[in-house]
Amino acid sequence: MNKADSQRLAWDLERLGYQHAQRAEEADIIVLNSCVVRQNAEDRVLNKLSDLKALKRKRPDATLVLAGCMVDSAVDGLKSAFPHVDLFLRPQGFDELLTHAKDLSSAQTQNISPTPSLPPTTFVPIIQGCNNFCTYCIVPYRRGREKSRPLAEIICDVQGLIQGGVKQVTLLGQNVNSYGHDLPGKPDLADLLRELNQIDGLARIRFLTSHPKDMDQKLIEAVASLDKVCEHISLPVQSGDNEILKAMRRGYTIEQYRELVFRIRSAIPDVALSTDVIVGFPNEDLERFRRTLDLLQELRFDIVHVAAYSPRSATIAAQRLEDNVEPAEKKGRLCQVEEIQEQIAAERNALFVGQAVEVLVEGRKGSRWQSRTRTDKLVFFDSPADCLGQLLQVDIEHAGPWSLQGKCGVDNGEE
Repeated sequence: MNKADSQRLAWDLERLGYQHAQRAEEADIIVLNSCVVRQNAEDRVLNKLSDLKALKRKRPDATLVLAGCMVDSAVDGLKSAFPHVDLFLRPQGFDELLTHAKDLSSAQTQNISPTPSLPPTTFVPIIQGCNNFCTYCIVPYRRGREKSRPLAEIICDVQGLIQGGVKQVTLLGQNVNSYGHDLPGKPDLADLLRELNQIDGLARIRFLTSHPKDMDQKLIEAVASLDKVCEHISLPVQSGDNEILKAMRRGYTIEQYRELVFRIRSAIPDVALSTDVIVGFPNEDLERFRRTLDLLQELRFDIVHVAAYSPRSATIAAQRLEDNVEPAEKKGRLCQVEEIQEQIAAERNALFVGQAVEVLVEGRKGSRWQSRTRTDKLVFFDSPADCLGQLLQVDIEHAGPWSLQGKCGVDNGEE
């Protein structure tokens, strides 16, 4: 979601005539769009703000902005702690900055750029906030309660992105499965997917992040039947132990989660599943942790995003539960999950060797083209042709746990 916010802000600034600076020292406007989901993310922002003090002294005319989830209602405290920051903006509250940027742009007589160049893939937020209040999560306190965008507004947004060259959209929500419950007529995510699937020029549709307790059969069948919706679902499990899930207030049991995965894989045989895991949650002893490892080995996800539990002030867990797993133990458990998943991912990806897969080319990384399959596998290949934004067939020659390497038959710009 933060990437989507940053991307949209950049586009809005480009429309006002601004261009990306290569270095902060060269910029007229510097924006730190903050994340506070984990302590290390907040620490990085604080360190960067400290580093920028010297730049602000040298360039007092530069506008320094702190935006995102670090900016809450207690903005006076932030102003006192960071007097060198010019603007403090809540998540997605960019209007004040854009007004300032427009005035600055006009004073410098810059030209207005009506349409920035768009990448082939982009994010489209469809619902903000979250109503779940998982005990470890700060999101509801910083981004507020769930608020869905009207279906017609999203369709119009996507149509405009396609005109700018976008080929794939990823629909975003802290709980994307809750989309529409607060709108007239209560359209749901499956309804939105069906509408977007009809838009000419749109090649692929993705969505994240799904909540296991809210993913119903209607949505599963929509993914299975709609040709533009990719066979990839992010389904955070967080723990393999029921007592930990209960303490997290996740709203499902491992048995229910396992049954949901069975239904998804039955309806979408080629689906790729990714998940999130938190290790070292309060009262997670070795036996409970081993249940998480057992679940990962049983279900064999394509990707596992793992994080060590980090207490966030204002959350239920931070206020009511003792953070009683030692940091070294958390790190060790995190490494165990990573080691197991690396092996599983390598084995799953090895099945692609010798196959031809369809990829959407996202850009270059070094000298090679970077692309993704419908199941979100990262694929690199060589070609002298301009492949950006194209759907191509790539023959997979090598596979590792994190990416695939292949050969594309397009060398002259033709498919």
